[in-house]
Amino acid sequence: MSELVYFKESEFYCKCGHCTPEDAMVATFLARLDELRARCGFPFRVNSAYRCPQHPKEAIKATPGTHSLGIATDIGVSNGIQRRRVVDEALEMGFTGIGVGNTFVHVDDRQTTPVLWTY
Repeated sequence: MSELVYFKESEFYCKCGHCTPEDAMVATFLARLDELRARCGFPFRVNSAYRCPQHPKEAIKATPGTHSLGIATDIGVSNGIQRRRVVDEALEMGFTGIGVGNTFVHVDDRQTTPVLWTY
């Protein structure tokens, strides 16, 4: 895993209890996430990052999602100001998948058509 300024490697492990894949996240994605954190100017809580195929949210999918590819993270936010800042900066940086929930923002580097959605 690349050297990160704002995160610990363990924040990106699958939380299913079946694995601890140290190198599951794509290094270039993590570097971009570190830059996103720097640009936002407030600490990020990583709610979900890598999900192995046995993770309950991945196991029900027909094809692996961006979390299982190591190119997605759900960032916990405390309020609308943080939510807006993450979305604005992620768009500016060219993240191609952005999902907005009440308490988190999903960002990813999907290779398909860029999308923005709400939960």
